[in-house]
Amino acid sequence: MRVWKFGDDIDTDAIIPGRFLTIYDPAELAKHAFEGTRDEFAKEAREGDVVVGGSNFGCGSSREHAPLALLGAGVRIVVAKSFARIFYRNAVNTGLLPLVCPRIDEIRDGDAVSVDIAGGCIEANGKRLAVEPVPGFLKRIVDTGGLVAYAKNLDEVETCSTE
Repeated sequence: MRVWKFGDDIDTDAIIPGRFLTIYDPAELAKHAFEGTRDEFAKEAREGDVVVGGSNFGCGSSREHAPLALLGAGVRIVVAKSFARIFYRNAVNTGLLPLVCPRIDEIRDGDAVSVDIAGGCIEANGKRLAVEPVPGFLKRIVDTGGLVAYAKNLDEVETCSTE
């Protein structure tokens, strides 16, 4: 997996500019991902590439177009020091896995990385960097393809008892 490295405070307008919010198809959105920020991303991103950000990745508006654009570009995992809360949840809800890694500064743009979710780490440059555990229910949502797919596949609905 190849890394596309970005800095701190990458907002959703940088990921997908607002003028493309009338598009809902991830493949079409991907053609405009990081347009005006890093134009080569849309042309060169490949299936399995990883987006790496600094602190507060995905800040700004609450649009789910941002994770959809990344998914359309073949990105399945975004790693950052921290995420804006709404982006984190939109990522999970659309099937994009957000991973928090405090030592993300040790990964460089273009690095080849491997991600071991079960082992809780990213391997890059001969180093193993710990990632925060992803709660099981969030991982199941991502693995199913997002919240809608997860809800459609529920065999039984858990209910709370008042007893």
